[in-house]
Amino acid sequence: MTPRQLRAFAAIAETLSFTRACERLHISAPALSLAIRNLERTLGGRLFVRTTRSVRLTPEGVALLPHAQRLLADWETVRERLKQQFTLQRGHVTIAAMPSFAGNVLPRVLKRFRDQFPRVEVSVHDVIQEQVLEMVEAGRVEIGFGFQPAVASNLAFESLLVDQFVAIVSPESGLSNARSVTWSQLLQQRFIALQRPSSTRSLLEQQLAASGLNLTVALECHQLTTIGQFVAAGLGVSVVPAICREQMLKLGAVCLPVSRPRIRQPIGSITRADQQLSTAVHAVRSVVEDVLGNA
Repeated sequence: MTPRQLRAFAAIAETLSFTRACERLHISAPALSLAIRNLERTLGGRLFVRTTRSVRLTPEGVALLPHAQRLLADWETVRERLKQQFTLQRGHVTIAAMPSFAGNVLPRVLKRFRDQFPRVEVSVHDVIQEQVLEMVEAGRVEIGFGFQPAVASNLAFESLLVDQFVAIVSPESGLSNARSVTWSQLLQQRFIALQRPSSTRSLLEQQLAASGLNLTVALECHQLTTIGQFVAAGLGVSVVPAICREQMLKLGAVCLPVSRPRIRQPIGSITRADQQLSTAVHAVRSVVEDVLGNA
């Protein structure tokens, strides 16, 4: 059975008239008759008894009518809902983002996204980089935001910006009035870092080792917010992605450019290479690009 055939059947059954059914469906009498013949052929029997004066349902037609009406209602509901999703009148999108991105970029993104598409629901998983990759790869979220994956996989990465790490020091630190600092200067201080297996920690260790420097950690914690609070309290120094600059300033830390070496890392969207993205995900990525482009 096709929706076209069921619509033809329901129109005749509800009006008990081929003529009025044609008017309701805006089709010709031959087209209506052909749809009914094909439906009866599919089902194996007659659905109507038609004379020159009247049309009435057979017992099988009576039995089919409520089912046809329900199927047509379900069909219209599905069609309308999908149409609304494609036009972003409704829908749902799931996102995973590393904490630095979730806390410093997503608030602006989601505010603008909600203003544009108020009926599209968004779920955000604020997780470490490794979990972002795992959730995208497992299909638990449609899109992730984080650092570029270090190894080849079935994930697709689209760069949004190249972030450069900045130093954060206490306002009471002797480094706070400097225009910039070097890694050698930072490593002479008590250094605060994220705990392993943080990808940020691994990146720093690898980049410093390549420059002949050793990262000696005096204090570890799990969250960048905690690092900012520790630094502001005078417990040591650290480095964070530049997208965290505003957050660190609010916590009371001083942000400084850091060089020798300058450590940069692309940040972007992460999706499965074999997955067709929903309209809502394309819209989210477009808003992210716009927010970062106008930052």
